[in-house]
Amino acid sequence: MNSAEKFRETVRNKFKFKLFMLKELPSAFFSGINVTEITEEKAVVRIPFKYLTKNPFKSMYFASQAMAAELSTGILALSQISGRKPPVSMLVFDMKAHFSKKARTAVNFVCENGKEIKAAVEETIKTGEGIIVEAKSLGYDKEGDIVSEFTFVWTFKVKQKRQS
Repeated sequence: MNSAEKFRETVRNKFKFKLFMLKELPSAFFSGINVTEITEEKAVVRIPFKYLTKNPFKSMYFASQAMAAELSTGILALSQISGRKPPVSMLVFDMKAHFSKKARTAVNFVCENGKEIKAAVEETIKTGEGIIVEAKSLGYDKEGDIVSEFTFVWTFKVKQKRQS
């Protein structure tokens, strides 16, 4: 089992992943976000519609949606950089969002750009150059309607050794 699959197994373990989120992503933890599916190609992240995620207009706050959408792309990236030699850094470089319907239920964010992310990580390791990749996340409400669409531009780069 390679390091990416080991990371995905950790994500699939609800207890271990909750501890990871509490430590590394406390806002996501307290919002109730969870990863409902993760493969090499795809991730699905669910965010509930509750007190901590809604706005005064009785719909889901856009920033709550952005957090869940980013995680759906970022968890695929984390799985690919986990345990890599040499180590690879990742950073959101840009983000675009489009909202098509008020989110009044839990929302599932789906990203299917895992292969592109894997290719970008492998390319940065091979060339040593920074690589940019776009990852799209679509947010679906309980009825299956798209409520929002996010595009995240991720940069990947081999970490440089620090000079002492």
